[in-house]
Amino acid sequence: MLKFDHITVIAPTLRDGVEHVEDCLGLQVPFGVCHDYMGTHNHRLQLGGTLYLEVVALDPTSTAPNRARWFGLDEQKTIKAEWDAGRRLRGWVAGVESIDPVLTKHPNIFGEHVPLPQGDPEFAFSIAKDGSLPLEGAAPSLIDRYGVPENPSDIPDLGARLETFTLEHPEPETIRAFYRDLAINFPIEVIYGPKIKYTAKIRTPKGLRELT
Repeated sequence: MLKFDHITVIAPTLRDGVEHVEDCLGLQVPFGVCHDYMGTHNHRLQLGGTLYLEVVALDPTSTAPNRARWFGLDEQKTIKAEWDAGRRLRGWVAGVESIDPVLTKHPNIFGEHVPLPQGDPEFAFSIAKDGSLPLEGAAPSLIDRYGVPENPSDIPDLGARLETFTLEHPEPETIRAFYRDLAINFPIEVIYGPKIKYTAKIRTPKGLRELT
């Protein structure tokens, strides 16, 4: 079984991402961490339990890593084009107890086993050689925390709770079957749409809001 870990707004800049989430949810997502090993940084917000929202962007002050960045963040033209088209919530991450069996079962989907940070790894992440999103974002990225669960208290809680997560996809039946095979512990609705697009309905202190 895969554990629904977090959803990801992939932004041209952190400021763009934080402003978008504030426009959608009425909440300012606090700063999270710098990923020096990936040349990226993020803001994070609890969504209930161990589930959270991440806003991630390329860190312009960082040194480029010796491999492709995660979430397709090297391809800034693509990031900007998707952003301008309104596809901003573009991915999600699933936790696994052991990453290698999943990668072996699906060798052409998730990418490579990448221990991070390099040299003293705390977790493993699945990243394609070119850094692109798995199945153009329809499949999750995988994280293996080596048996150490994410500590929710490390992530700010502003009262937001994820209620539904929906994917629009040109081939919904194929994706539904794929998700069933992954045995994800959260009900993701997959419906027809001409392009891949996610919508999250999130309960906030100001009411039910929608994030795309």
